[in-house]
Amino acid sequence: MRARSKSILIGSIAVIVIAIGAFAWMKRVDIQRSIEQSTLPTAIPYQPSSPSPTPVKQTHTSTPLTPPPADGSTPVPANIPPQANLAVPFTVQAPNANWGEPYQNFCEEASVLMAISYVKNMTIPNPAFADQALLAIKAFEDKRFNDYKDTTIAQTAIIFKEYYKYNNIQILQNPSIQDIKNAIAAKKLVIAPAAGQDLKNPYFQQPGPIYHMLIIKGYTADNKFITNDPGTRHGADFLYSQETIMNAMHDWRADGNIELGGKVVLIVG
Repeated sequence: MRARSKSILIGSIAVIVIAIGAFAWMKRVDIQRSIEQSTLPTAIPYQPSSPSPTPVKQTHTSTPLTPPPADGSTPVPANIPPQANLAVPFTVQAPNANWGEPYQNFCEEASVLMAISYVKNMTIPNPAFADQALLAIKAFEDKRFNDYKDTTIAQTAIIFKEYYKYNNIQILQNPSIQDIKNAIAAKKLVIAPAAGQDLKNPYFQQPGPIYHMLIIKGYTADNKFITNDPGTRHGADFLYSQETIMNAMHDWRADGNIELGGKVVLIVG
């Protein structure tokens, strides 16, 4: 009995030591994140571009413009700011901290809600508002797609067009880091699908979701993307390295093989 009691005691001590170590590690993560966030550029609210921008007279002192995009959108200055940040309202996908279904699979719905709130200059005032809005999007998806889970970028675009009647969006295949930075510099946000476990977010319930979706809302001078990641309550202004985002970027596949999903984003604004 004494040997068994000793074994139980050692086991309990080991569990406590591990818990203390995990707590200390997360505190270091929290401190590092707070320091990083304190240096972020000022967030800028949505400023829709004019459909017919005034031509810029080129002189030796003017900023050169790239050729107009084929889709007719506003040209982006060739020399974009070294860092940028958009004022996108944040909500976690589980507004009331209930991570059971359907909230466990609400990253797409939360990304859409944050994006539409940004382009319409609206807020997400409280968890009750977010909860109601997310459930309303789910109801639309259930009717339109016969399901709400694992929404592709193409289906996400349909939510904007048919549910919110918002058409100022663009699906971009195989985007580069520069493409994403150009969109943000033009005050457009970027919705990206991802193999969630490849993001290695320390706040996720490990090992993380198989499929995930988040908003890229900014970039820093030291090669990081500023995101609103709805997969954690710590997701507002969450920083990922650009390499992490680009490597994890994969659209949903019907066979569930996320790592073979296409590289694609949805540009909104």
